[in-house]
Amino acid sequence: MAQRARVNTAPAYDEDDFDDAEPVRIPSSALHYQRLADVRAEVGRAPADVQGLGSQRNYRASNRSTIPPRRSATQTGISVVHGSRQREAETGTDEIAIRNTDQLIGTIFRPRFHWTVILGMATFTMLVGWVLLTMVANWWQVTQDDWHYGRPRTFQVDMVVGHNDSATNPSHFIAINLQRHIEIIELPGGDSSRAKIYTGPTLVGPGQELAVVTLTFKDVNGDRKLDMVVNVQDSHFVFINDSGQFRPVRPGENVQI
Repeated sequence: MAQRARVNTAPAYDEDDFDDAEPVRIPSSALHYQRLADVRAEVGRAPADVQGLGSQRNYRASNRSTIPPRRSATQTGISVVHGSRQREAETGTDEIAIRNTDQLIGTIFRPRFHWTVILGMATFTMLVGWVLLTMVANWWQVTQDDWHYGRPRTFQVDMVVGHNDSATNPSHFIAINLQRHIEIIELPGGDSSRAKIYTGPTLVGPGQELAVVTLTFKDVNGDRKLDMVVNVQDSHFVFINDSGQFRPVRPGENVQI
């Protein structure tokens, strides 16, 4: 005889039917406990404290990243680079690249001269310096001559040469460079009424009108008389003391300056 199926006449309840109409605010503590409910709502569930810890572990486990690490990070001896460090490394690489680019540009556009060009520039600089130094030296020499000899260049000296003169009344000599013509004026014994003029050489060349002329006296032929030597720069012109006056040297006459 077939058995009749047993029908459960107990009313079916849903778990949501036992919940409150308005949810209660969950506390902000680290461990969340479920609120107390009806016995039927707790059937088949773990206790509140166990359920909280388990759910927390499950939540932490579920929040773990499921993205696999990069292959470079799993290699031996290679550390994982964090985001900030990676950005710093990229920035440093960019700066190095920029510096290398600047150095490359400077190297490319840096002018390079042949050694002959450098030698020519050095020679030209030395030549210009020598010219300037020469000009300055000449200017200084002319300035000193202006201070000492004036313009026209004039030289004066007193000397006893035996022409009606003595130690107390020596003869006075004046040498002048007058427009490149050398002239010597003698005042025997200081007497201008018996003045004598000797014509010297004529100078040739640029700037010779400013050449300094001087006089020296010494015996050049051994006759125990002082002879007159006219000095113009490196040139020397001898006048022999003869018969109370001076005369130029005759051809073949032996003199020692």
